[in-house]
Amino acid sequence: MVTADQVVIAAGSRAVLPEIPGISLPQVHTSDTVMRLEDRPRRLLIVGGGYIAAEFAHVFGSFGTEVTIAVRSGSMLRQLDETVSEAFTGHAARQWDLRLDTDVTGIAANDDGSVTARLSGADGAVDLEVDVVLMAVGRTPNTDRLGAADAGLDLHDDGRLAVDEYQRVLRDGRPVEGLWSLGDVSSDHQLKHVANHEARIVAHNLLHPEALRASDHRFVPSAVFSHPQAASVGMTEEEALLHAEASGTTIVTAVQHYGSTAYGWAMEDTQGFAKIIAERSTGRILGAHILGHEASMLVQPLIQAMSFGLDAHAMARGQYWIHPALTEVVENALLNLALD
Repeated sequence: MVTADQVVIAAGSRAVLPEIPGISLPQVHTSDTVMRLEDRPRRLLIVGGGYIAAEFAHVFGSFGTEVTIAVRSGSMLRQLDETVSEAFTGHAARQWDLRLDTDVTGIAANDDGSVTARLSGADGAVDLEVDVVLMAVGRTPNTDRLGAADAGLDLHDDGRLAVDEYQRVLRDGRPVEGLWSLGDVSSDHQLKHVANHEARIVAHNLLHPEALRASDHRFVPSAVFSHPQAASVGMTEEEALLHAEASGTTIVTAVQHYGSTAYGWAMEDTQGFAKIIAERSTGRILGAHILGHEASMLVQPLIQAMSFGLDAHAMARGQYWIHPALTEVVENALLNLALD
């Protein structure tokens, strides 16, 4: 038994392993173990269509591995804006063996050390022989290994600890004295930079209980380090349309292609683009979504604008944009918004 005046729960999350035959075979890995392989697999099956699947497909494909991706849905990166998801899915299909609307229903070991996965899709079931299987179908918080429910702590439907804006753990809707949480075990973002932010908040609140600070989860960005890169902050177009309907406002969008700028033209880029969503009347930026070279860096000034309340026109015209830097794709997207 360990006791303390203050306890911080940062137990994280773990990869989800579906209950299918063969899931415990040594050839089946998660993102926690696949980078510890002694040898590069010649053939890799990735199960899932999210961040982890997209990134590891790029990693192993770049090293020469034959990559097959089995996705239950009809597209990859479904959590992103539909324009980005649709475009990335097309790029993925041109790089890897992409099997959409496909379930993996079982895995069997072969005598030569490989495995055979049974894939079930629209055209029926087929067998695929590979050397390694990477399960990338999501992560689950580790609250079930902490006895959180037995302790009466509040949990979300997906098992995450419920916390207030100060990262205090809740029981019956009220903060438990001396109990804090941060990161994947309580956050729905499952991002390292969010955990870092929450850790700073918890550290301050532990030292300054008389002046608590709240976590700021208004504009949480994310990026997918695949090929091409994808980066996002704020609302998708679908979410923005719902916001507009609920608030009685009108939204506008602009899509600017990398190739329309001097830098993108010099790169002969035909795939990258920046998409910005804003309120028509105020110019308030609601969301930004970028697909292409260094998207994770190009989105940063938009994160800053949203965080500090800079509207689209002020951001585009209130500062210099270096020519011929690739950031001009962001400038031009802002200028092409049909604002009042």
